Amino acid sequence: MISRKILTVSAILTILFCFSISALADSDNSRVGTRAFNFLKIEVAARPVAMGGAFTGIADDESALYYNPAGIAALEGKRYILGYHNSIFDMQSGFVGYIHPLGYDKKLAIYVDYLNYGDFIRTDNTGNELGTFSGSDILMGLGFGIDFNEDFQVGAVAKLIYEKIDDYSAHGFAFDLGVRKAFDYGRTTMGIMVQNLGVQLSSFIEDADTDPLPLRFRAGLSHLPKDFPARLVGDVILPTDNDIYFAVGFEVIKTEPLFLRLGWTSFGSNYKTGASGEDIGGFSAGFGLKYKNMNISYAVSPQAELGTSHRITLTGGFD
Repeated sequence: MISRKILTVSAILTILFCFSISALADSDNSRVGTRAFNFLKIEVAARPVAMGGAFTGIADDESALYYNPAGIAALEGKRYILGYHNSIFDMQSGFVGYIHPLGYDKKLAIYVDYLNYGDFIRTDNTGNELGTFSGSDILMGLGFGIDFNEDFQVGAVAKLIYEKIDDYSAHGFAFDLGVRKAFDYGRTTMGIMVQNLGVQLSSFIEDADTDPLPLRFRAGLSHLPKDFPARLVGDVILPTDNDIYFAVGFEVIKTEPLFLRLGWTSFGSNYKTGASGEDIGGFSAGFGLKYKNMNISYAVSPQAELGTSHRITLTGGFD
């Protein structure tokens, strides 16, 4: 039994390592906009976003389904997550998930992630309006996590992807793979994952070539210093269609049941155009409030001239 577990973990680590090298080698800003299903890159939960998106290493709540599926294995009991995102350009998205225990060391999860683009005005070649059309994306995920010895977890998510714009649609399939390790009685945790490892099965145009998915490699670290009021987190993200970027943040926990959060990501430089008032692009902030088995979190993330995103997420467990 032990040897089988070691072989499983070794195989996953090898896959993660190989694709991390591939991601690093292919990281090229000239590839921006060349990937299918770009909504897969949109952050989904308020707590991680408030900390700059740095959550791969900590992955200690239900939003681990997106940031590192290994983290779901360490959660106790039946868990849920409900998220809403009021994005820029009147776009709206949501995230709904459920995590179910299979014994004391395994978890099974299912979730749905969606994005609504709103309505667009349809025009002819001369600019005459011909009504409206809309677009949307939806993802259905099935996840599984194993807790090997209470401080080392592995996890995976299989994802079915569907995208529709007007009368055109595209389909895809992908995996997320992750590992998480805790040290010093959980005060320090680290994680790595491969995100969006998959293929586009069909494109908007029949018989047209398909595009690669936005494959990303993430590595993160979380640390709670002794006698310090806040947890410190940091991630490094290697996308295959952009430059490497970083995310850092902290979460004040000494004020529990109220949690205060602040973060920054270097990806915010992509939002800047030289206009005034864009210095806060890349920064984010938020708070969390715990009540019994329920946690409610809010995050705001300014994106310079593009606008400001607001997220609210409800997480918790069932008695």
